[in-house]
Amino acid sequence: MIVDCHVHILAMTAGHGKVSRYLRKRPNVVFARFKFGIPFFGTDEQLERAFENALARAINQTPELDVVVGLAFDAVYTEDGRMDDANTHLYVTNEYAAELARKHPKILFGASIHPYRKDAVAELERCVAAGAVLVKWLPLVQGFDPGSELCRPFFEAMAHHKIPLLSHTGGELSLPQVAPQYASPKHLELALKCGVTVIAAHCGTRSQPFGDCHLDTFIRMAKEHERFYGDTSALCLPTRSYAIPRLRRDKDAWRKTVHGSDWPVVSIPPFQMGVPEALRLLLTERNWMRRDVLAKRALGFDDQFFHRAGTLLRQTTQAG
Repeated sequence: MIVDCHVHILAMTAGHGKVSRYLRKRPNVVFARFKFGIPFFGTDEQLERAFENALARAINQTPELDVVVGLAFDAVYTEDGRMDDANTHLYVTNEYAAELARKHPKILFGASIHPYRKDAVAELERCVAAGAVLVKWLPLVQGFDPGSELCRPFFEAMAHHKIPLLSHTGGELSLPQVAPQYASPKHLELALKCGVTVIAAHCGTRSQPFGDCHLDTFIRMAKEHERFYGDTSALCLPTRSYAIPRLRRDKDAWRKTVHGSDWPVVSIPPFQMGVPEALRLLLTERNWMRRDVLAKRALGFDDQFFHRAGTLLRQTTQAG
């Protein structure tokens, strides 16, 4: 089964989630709305539905994929378990992500649960019962230390349910950061010690030319830990594509990568695949999700790479 394990959902209506006024004005959000034909003056309901339709079109027009994991995105919480609405710019509820998975056969439910929540373990139980195939974190934005002992009960519950963790590593530009000090994959060591399978999103790469790079740490951990992997989401961006030749040279790290696109983040074919071919793909394939698959094929990512994510997901009836 070929899976894109890193696809985002957008929610704006009550009970589904939130996009802050600040975030709606960010260039990346404005560009995405223009790209997907989402009206600037529509209601929140219209915007949410338009984004759902754009996601469904992208999936249906990517025949190379069997399914994608649609990701919820939990709010920011304080250490004492209170929701921090002021610092929450993006929020997609687990209920809405699960609803889309039930509605669209090619979307799997990716849960998101802040480990400082007072009901974190109980929420994990609810998500597992609803068919969640993984848990997604972005600690820099959601504001927590993945290596804190506060996370241990949650990790133990994840290990019990054999549900993997997809956690952002490396730089971040799309969303405002609350805790940028937790960018390194090294903060995920506790999860591994507790028996959780961990997928380090972006393989620890930097998000801007002079940002901190944690690729070396990712490669070291990929060799040291059997259950540690990295997804290639957003690696088809000029700021992150530098990692591809390095990963290809290191066979042990190369075998620990899985496919993810980071849709609706744009996929720009890297020149490592050859300038004429990169330009041709950029100009002819308008579907960013499919463009990401085709670019990685041209870059030498093999069948095992594209099937690997499907072997790591928590198995549900829908996931096969």
